Amino acid sequence: MKRYEGRRHNGLTDVRVDGVPLNPRLDLHNHSPTGFEWAYGGSGPAQLALALLADCVGDQLALQHYQEFKRAIVEALPRQHWTLTSEQIEYALQSLPGT
Repeated sequence: MKRYEGRRHNGLTDVRVDGVPLNPRLDLHNHSPTGFEWAYGGSGPAQLALALLADCVGDQLALQHYQEFKRAIVEALPRQHWTLTSEQIEYALQSLPGT
């Protein structure tokens, strides 16, 4: 099981998977070259949703469902600090309409 963690400190965001920086996966879609964001809808949260899903369930499912995942999960994450496990991400993905 993987552990994903996001923190906000001095206006900067840091997202890690098992302690290592999460790859933003700009190769799949470049929503936000300046970094990840969460707790609202926008380009930074879209990039985070895509990166989380790509790392957890693979590129194909990520590309199909990241916008729905952004709206359902990423927009609702606490602003300062959050933690998700791969199990929680997989469960959330299965709960999305159309999956």
